[in-house]
Amino acid sequence: MTLSVSRKPHLAKKIVMVGGLDGCGKTLFSPIISALERVELPTYSYEIEHYCSLNFLQKLSLNTASTLIRMQTDLKLYNTMMGREVNFRPTDLSSVQLYHNPTQYFERLFKPGDEVIPDVVRKKDPILNLIIHNILFISDPIWNALGDRCIYIEVIRHPLYMVRQQHLNMQKLIDDVRDFIIYYERGNKNYPYWVEGWEDLFDQSSDIERSIHYINQMTQRVEKAKNALTEKYQANILTIPFEQFVLDPQPWVEKIALAIGTKITDNTKNVMFQQKVPREKIAQGLDLEIYKRCGWVPPKDGSTERDELLLRRDDVSREATEEVMLILDKLCENYEKLYWNPDNFTQT
Repeated sequence: MTLSVSRKPHLAKKIVMVGGLDGCGKTLFSPIISALERVELPTYSYEIEHYCSLNFLQKLSLNTASTLIRMQTDLKLYNTMMGREVNFRPTDLSSVQLYHNPTQYFERLFKPGDEVIPDVVRKKDPILNLIIHNILFISDPIWNALGDRCIYIEVIRHPLYMVRQQHLNMQKLIDDVRDFIIYYERGNKNYPYWVEGWEDLFDQSSDIERSIHYINQMTQRVEKAKNALTEKYQANILTIPFEQFVLDPQPWVEKIALAIGTKITDNTKNVMFQQKVPREKIAQGLDLEIYKRCGWVPPKDGSTERDELLLRRDDVSREATEEVMLILDKLCENYEKLYWNPDNFTQT
């Protein structure tokens, strides 16, 4: 007899996941979301990414991956409510010390735990807050596992603002011991799971060209997946253009709160101020070392939004072929047509 793994009960009633390509700006969103009423400190879940990746590579069944996701989300919430596995490293973006109410997590360390936690969860109705890397295109197990308990905030951004960090990742992370994603072997070569289907293109490209192809491949796959997920699971996916959010965040924060089923608080407004939103210019981010390491540079004095984009395009064009630049230009054209065109933006 073939056995199927299962997990019927659940502890986490609502899970919000913030995801998108590297460089999209999702680390700006998670602290703001965590400052909504009842939302927990943001945490990363590489385990869920691994389950989805293995299912995508047909190394883990949909049922098993879904069961593991149900287990992992409950375990995350269970441990969080006791102060276990909470990040106390002060310089990390997911640190409890950057949460609007860090005392709450210190207090949990000394309160009763274990068997009392289910009752605590029922009374407080906390919302689990997860940061997820780019797995929306392979997220069938998430929706199969969680259904309407999950709200996925998809952060998107102009390609020219993402390509720099993608380039650094290609240079420093691929096949590095610090790269904790699933790889597979093909022809005695190791590839990240997201290369499946375009290995030859990956092999013949430079690091900067790989970055552009990656953005292009993921953009196409995600758009196709969103349509399928919406039809199959009625997936609750809220797509937010980074530029629209940082220039005029209030309507988007209201949409997020409504989707999650919570409320905006004074803490939300305070964290938005700390994150420098709203902004007068897209590139006016936080001057933090972590962002500098990921390729962030402040805007030049007197530059327009279009000037900032052209500077980034010039950087890329020095290392990419004309053929690949045409792909990047098409990506930019499509993004500006659908989401944000700096030429239609009036600067103050």
